Amino acid sequence: MADLPHIRITTDGACKGNPGPGGWAAILQWNGTEKLLTGAERQTTNNRMEMTAALKALEAMKRPAEIILVTDSKYLLEGITKWIHGWKRNGWRNASREPVKNADLWQALDAATRPHSIQWQWVKGHSGDPMNERADALANQAIASMLESREG
Repeated sequence: MADLPHIRITTDGACKGNPGPGGWAAILQWNGTEKLLTGAERQTTNNRMEMTAALKALEAMKRPAEIILVTDSKYLLEGITKWIHGWKRNGWRNASREPVKNADLWQALDAATRPHSIQWQWVKGHSGDPMNERADALANQAIASMLESREG
């Protein structure tokens, strides 16, 4: 896949209360270009926002790419790189035979990853990583904008 474009994606999700109003952000960077994606939901969870950030970033890709996707969510990282294989094998049920939480997003993420070669990277949240801090700020701005528009 050497001829594929190289993209770096930094994602984050935020929630005011869990569940509560939530926001997500993705920063896509390639060849000196940058694209910002953000969004918010009125009632959601932090995990759903973390997943949505990655999903929206991958869905924004117009063609296959080599991607480094950076997240501060162990839930997203472990889910997409490890747990998902068993869930698919077990009909989207976990080890306790209960339905997998957020199966709708896991299934969408599974489909969105297929065209790409993705290297998933974890970074500790709120530890001074500039891109993670920026994604966090954008996710929180998305929440604030949504709440302001509701009040205005």
